Amino acid sequence: MVNLNYNHLYYFWMIQKKGSVAKAAETLCLTPQTITGQIKVLEARLNGRLLKREGRRLSPTELGKLVFRYADKMFSLSYEMLDIINYQKDEKTLFEVGVADVLSKELVSRILLSVMSHDGSLHLACFESTHEDLMARLRDHKLDMILSDCAGGSLKYPEILSKKLGQSGVAFFSYRPMSTPFPACLEQDKLLIPGRRTSLGQQLVHWFDEKGLKVRIFGEFDDAAMMNAFGFSNQGIFVVPSIYKQEVIKRGMHLLGETDEVIEYYHVMFAERMIQHPAVKRLLEMDFTPFFAGKNQLGS
Repeated sequence: MVNLNYNHLYYFWMIQKKGSVAKAAETLCLTPQTITGQIKVLEARLNGRLLKREGRRLSPTELGKLVFRYADKMFSLSYEMLDIINYQKDEKTLFEVGVADVLSKELVSRILLSVMSHDGSLHLACFESTHEDLMARLRDHKLDMILSDCAGGSLKYPEILSKKLGQSGVAFFSYRPMSTPFPACLEQDKLLIPGRRTSLGQQLVHWFDEKGLKVRIFGEFDDAAMMNAFGFSNQGIFVVPSIYKQEVIKRGMHLLGETDEVIEYYHVMFAERMIQHPAVKRLLEMDFTPFFAGKNQLGS
């Protein structure tokens, strides 16, 4: 098969990765008609259909599934090779990190600062989005690593590794003190909480029910920084990881109470190929236990 056109194979691989001809065409900056024509040429070369229509979508045939498995290995390896070459040859090693928007930016910044070199050899680039979007970008080789509150997504993909860095209970703060003890005081004012699609948001709602609290949820936020901004503006009781409650107290907020029954988790996820990236390597070697126990201020 010396005359196999690998561009055509790449187009087929991209259709499977993106889920449709239209999305593949957009990624490749080609027209859908061009890609469809090239797939037909590839099918003629392989003497078999690669795609079949099921309703409104295209699905791979048995031959298509076989071809995709090999194509996925080939092109994943090529991306891996480019990643390794790029961060070895540059004067400054690029470190592209995805951060789940629900996580505390204070904690994330400290974790990242702890693995940054002092000689200026690393160039950090941060991208913030949802856990699902970050996982997709990581698998598409658009990120070196992601920090998230959820490691479940990594279990679906054998090429993605994960490590739990630590965890923190949560503390409740208000612009003004409350007259009743915690946690009953949470019923005295409206609440600002993480969105219910997040692990922390789901835990909080369940915890309110367990405690029999009749809370008034004023707002749900996927972005922790936005939630805190509303809290600091006296828009309701808000939630922060207990690990840095002292900093919130220094800003004049009143600590209403805290609990370890609701936990914010910190996981790092990365492709296996990135184990040799200098920053990822340092992060995997570090013990973050003292930091999450409040005994060490990383990056300070």
